[in-house]
Amino acid sequence: MFVKTLIFTVIISLLVIGIYAAGFKNRGILEAGQEIRLPEPARDGEMSVEKAISQRRSTRSFRDEPITLDQVSQILWAAQGITEEQRKFRAAPSAGATYPLEVFLVSGMVEGLEPGVFRYMPLNHSLSRVLDGDKRQDLYNQALRQPAIRSAPAVVVIAGVFKRTTGRYGSRGEQYVYMEVGHAGQNIHLQAESLGLGTVVIGAFDDSGVQKVLGLPGDMIPFYIMPIGR
Repeated sequence: MFVKTLIFTVIISLLVIGIYAAGFKNRGILEAGQEIRLPEPARDGEMSVEKAISQRRSTRSFRDEPITLDQVSQILWAAQGITEEQRKFRAAPSAGATYPLEVFLVSGMVEGLEPGVFRYMPLNHSLSRVLDGDKRQDLYNQALRQPAIRSAPAVVVIAGVFKRTTGRYGSRGEQYVYMEVGHAGQNIHLQAESLGLGTVVIGAFDDSGVQKVLGLPGDMIPFYIMPIGR
């Protein structure tokens, strides 16, 4: 009797472990909650806002060299980082603090970070891995093969979920989302300039193709592709 009970317990345990492991695998790395904490962003820098505005230009050619994780941290914080801890306000203004934007990093050559697609998590200032592998070529193919995307060491993609804002403001909320993308994009531009980096806003791409490359759900629409580098 004891042996039968023991065998039954072992079988049930193995089945539970197998089901759990399969579920974990199917949920994907993002949902599994594996996050990479980013270096703390600086709140003060050497370049003035006025100088960054004056020097800002669209950059489409990049050196074949990596950028650092510190630089990535600063860029992502400028896009959507938390700037007020109590109410969790972010770096870019948002209508009604509805925060429809999601920021993704396509890593190719970032020191201390494997190639892959990562979602920026503002509340923890961290990255959550979405996909493994260098996806710059795939992204380039979906964006009219614009060379800047393939040559930059990293690419930031800003996407958005309209219903987060239209749920409060109705159809007018769509315009607010578009405005917010512009705010975040300019923040990235100015932060890149202050770091001695360059970027360009790219809007010519196939939406569904970019969604597929990044593994985005259907209601998360890509708006900007911004290559980052020197």
